[in-house]
Amino acid sequence: MKPVIALVGRPNVGKSTLFNRLTKTRDAIVADFAGLTRDRHYGNGRLGKHEYIVIDTGGFEPEATSGIYREMARQTQQAVAEADVVVFVVDARAGLSAQDHDIANYLRRLGKHCILVANKAEGMQEGAQLSEFYELGLGEVYPISAAHGQGIRSLVEMALDKLDLQDPPDDEEPSDKTAIRLAVAGRPNVGKSTLINTWLGEERLVAFDLPGTTRDAISVPFERQGQRFELVDTAGLRRKGKVFEAIEKFSVVKTLQAIESAHVVLLLLDATQGITDQDAHIAGYILESGRAVVVAVNKWDVVDDYQKQLVERSIETRLAFLRFAAVHYISASKRQGLGPLWSSIIQAYRAAMCKMPTPVLTRLLQEAVQFQSPKRSGMFRPKLRYAHQGGMNPPVIVIHGNSLEHVSEAYKRFLEGRFRKEFQLIGTPLRIELKTSHNPFADGAGS
Repeated sequence: MKPVIALVGRPNVGKSTLFNRLTKTRDAIVADFAGLTRDRHYGNGRLGKHEYIVIDTGGFEPEATSGIYREMARQTQQAVAEADVVVFVVDARAGLSAQDHDIANYLRRLGKHCILVANKAEGMQEGAQLSEFYELGLGEVYPISAAHGQGIRSLVEMALDKLDLQDPPDDEEPSDKTAIRLAVAGRPNVGKSTLINTWLGEERLVAFDLPGTTRDAISVPFERQGQRFELVDTAGLRRKGKVFEAIEKFSVVKTLQAIESAHVVLLLLDATQGITDQDAHIAGYILESGRAVVVAVNKWDVVDDYQKQLVERSIETRLAFLRFAAVHYISASKRQGLGPLWSSIIQAYRAAMCKMPTPVLTRLLQEAVQFQSPKRSGMFRPKLRYAHQGGMNPPVIVIHGNSLEHVSEAYKRFLEGRFRKEFQLIGTPLRIELKTSHNPFADGAGS
């Protein structure tokens, strides 16, 4: 599973700027005033082969007892509880404050891996100006500049070194003996635990008519018709701003990790609630992570024909980016529609682990180009020469040729459709990478 790095500190020390650096995004809003970030904010980062999750938090006041500051403190406490490494950010220019001491005392009591970084240290001499931060009792002080990118790589290397991570293994090849990791994901109270209990034939998981009953990602071994599964019931992903209770620590990060580590994700929807923005958000995260996916609409037995039509139409429009996924309409409590669901799960797994021989891919590519060649872009007409497989789970097809940067998204979708049809890639995302060959004469080297 991906390690988790939490950024904590008092307001306006540059945590969100550091978050954007670590994730190489602009997802966190940055402005020069205190208290802008309130909720926890999750993002993905990578250093070499190692991926990690970063959590940005609001300004931390451990002793806050009321109002929005108390809720922000709860958010930060949850982030710290979820983290493998805590990065405590202080302001090198503003100097040490009483609030820094409060946060340091809180972190020392927890005994977690902690790195103390002094942000906004660009142009400052190390030593005297940073010495006051040693009072916090958290060891070495590391100067960085999130705004200018100074010391960021070293910070990540230091954080990952504390965890003694092993190189991530390659995805195993499909086999009847391989346990398929199946994560059941969705909003709170859509029936995830009820569905797994129905499969198992026992009350293995707590199922209750209250959103948020499941707090952690629960893994259960299961075997069906000789195929082993590892069923993972996840905590419901709820809208930002709705996750306040301290008891909900681990929920979000464990759900994201469960999706990342799964072979197949079952996206469970609620027919009585319709398709919501949050459903689309979860579906987008599954797609972004590259996991194979099957969509199941639960509680289908309790809605009328009009509501059924609305749900079907909403899936076609709001989840249009999951057109490759099979959709099933089920009732977990009444065991309706569960047989075909298993067939789609196994089909999605096999598609995600599909082996695609280079000669077959190249033949399909050449046939597609003969049927419809890519459009010329100004002086350039892309030439697609050969293709090979670049990975599994999700399948990756790498196409080589000339001027491929001018291939349109529409043409890539056309190629994707041809490859999907040939290899029956139902239920898995398919990624196509274009690599342009270097022309040795382009820079006049051959003259």
